[in-house]
Amino acid sequence: MIVRTKKYQLPTNTYIKTALGSVLKQQWWVGLIYLAICAGYLWIPNWWWVIGATIALALYILFWLIQFAGVTQLEQGKFMFQKMSYEISSQQILLKLNPKQGMPMKWDQIKRAKKGKDHFVLFASKAQLLYFPFKIFNNDNEIRFIETVLKRKGYLKE
Repeated sequence: MIVRTKKYQLPTNTYIKTALGSVLKQQWWVGLIYLAICAGYLWIPNWWWVIGATIALALYILFWLIQFAGVTQLEQGKFMFQKMSYEISSQQILLKLNPKQGMPMKWDQIKRAKKGKDHFVLFASKAQLLYFPFKIFNNDNEIRFIETVLKRKGYLKE
């Protein structure tokens, strides 16, 4: 079966929120480092431990925010934010700009996937992702097919 979606353009703020949230979930241990530095207050009671750790954490989050905002401006990343339709099968995902121009993406290029309450997100890297809201599919059978393919490939857990 091949699922042909409606045309969709990924909004840049959706991309930034999704990518930033993903990186922060992957690098949860940074929060432990933050708490360890703040615990320095117990060793030498001084509020600069907490202030310094908070500034470092804010700079860390700002670094990733700037990285993802920059991807939206780079020429190499422009293709992710163009209006495209997709043809999804169990062999590959075909990203189509128009009926004559497209780019195939094999499933082995996908590192992981996530199903939200109204979307699928496929991550090829930290900065490259495919976002499929359910509204671009023509019916519920297509959504179930994609979910089945993702489970069979091992990207989604039962």
